[in-house]
Amino acid sequence: MTKVIISEDCGNSPKNIFVQELIIAFAKGDTKFIQSNLTEDVRWNMVGDRLIEGKDKVMEMLEQMKDDNAVELAIHHIATHGKAGAVDGRIKFKNGNTVAYCNVYEFSNSKGTSVKEITSYEIEIK
Repeated sequence: MTKVIISEDCGNSPKNIFVQELIIAFAKGDTKFIQSNLTEDVRWNMVGDRLIEGKDKVMEMLEQMKDDNAVELAIHHIATHGKAGAVDGRIKFKNGNTVAYCNVYEFSNSKGTSVKEITSYEIEIK
């Protein structure tokens, strides 16, 4: 079970709520939600690590990461505008590691109903 801590100002628009639901799905390993909200040609750039291209490859990566689900997810800020959104916070994993993260999303449309690009920045907290 993943404990989720959300800042009060995060849910103030439909796109912010979508980004909130998306990051929670990633933390909990909810692949059904993630798969249904990515474009077929999605690109996921894990800055300094790897670039994953295509929904099938992203889903394969998530399957490999399934055992690393978070025990705690903190969402500090969510900001969306036009076809972009960003979220930052902290994730604590089962193995005790904690990372600070920032994910920037590019939506396929201005309604923010599906994601076509993700750029992830992570820094391990000692």
